[in-house]
Amino acid sequence: MYMSYTNNPNLPHVRTEAVRLVKQGWSIRKAAKVRTEAVRLVKQGWSIRKAAKHFGFSHCSVRLWLKKKPVYGWHGRMEIPTLSSRPKHHPKQLSDEKISAIVQQRLKRNRCAEIVHRELLNQGIEISLSSVKRTLKRQGLIRHRSPWKRWHFAEARPMAVLAGDLVQIDTIHFVIGDRRFYVYTLVDLASRWAYAKVSLRINTWESLNFVKEALQHSGFSFKMMQSDHGSEFSAWFTENLRKLGINHRHIRVRKSNDNGHIERFNRTLQEECLNKVNQNPKSFQKAINEYMPYYNNERLHLGLKFLAPLEWLKAIG
Repeated sequence: MYMSYTNNPNLPHVRTEAVRLVKQGWSIRKAAKVRTEAVRLVKQGWSIRKAAKHFGFSHCSVRLWLKKKPVYGWHGRMEIPTLSSRPKHHPKQLSDEKISAIVQQRLKRNRCAEIVHRELLNQGIEISLSSVKRTLKRQGLIRHRSPWKRWHFAEARPMAVLAGDLVQIDTIHFVIGDRRFYVYTLVDLASRWAYAKVSLRINTWESLNFVKEALQHSGFSFKMMQSDHGSEFSAWFTENLRKLGINHRHIRVRKSNDNGHIERFNRTLQEECLNKVNQNPKSFQKAINEYMPYYNNERLHLGLKFLAPLEWLKAIG
């Protein structure tokens, strides 16, 4: 009879108790918790075979346990720990020199595993890409994605030919003393039509309401909305935009130039409007209400051949 490998956390303690039965009787305090036969176990020890039979193990296993030194385990109990059956070495494992080369190449420029693999090949170090990734993971040099973070599905960037084909959205953050408020901004890439609104907080619910309000003022529908990876434009915002018939895409990580049009509009709004009034939400909203009609009806744009956004919309019918 052979004992199979097990992950039972109580097994080390059971082994130790079997050894105690062979060496000497159980303590009176512990014996009081078992059947009446424990009284006899206190007075004299059991044989190896009897202890093995009582616990259902091979007597050879109990004999091997007798040779091991118990250690302190869970809750301060003396235990004979379960040793892992995993092999200590693999015949094809990487040498220390290759592992060191992978780590040094990663730390040198902090490049991805594919680049590290290619640079090592250029240096004459033969190694597989999977080995590079596995080594970087074991060395803690790869940042793991949080299991709680939801994936953003990649949407292809459309050509902004007609109004609403691609609309960019963003937020401007303001901190005045101990006060914090925000300005939602939105611009259509084809017509350069824009909309803005002050908000005392930002979240997905506020973002969705801002888009709905912009739709009421735009006069055209939105087909694709593009934003950065801010929490106010997360998965809930994406799902509810789809209910309005609007697709949503995120820009590339750390590539703010992908949102270049809205970033430029944010600068224009601040230079021509917000920087000229008192720095508070009420003054900002009043100034925005006066500036946006001028921006959409009168302000000329080089990209529109010196037309205002609404003039361009009328020109294309």
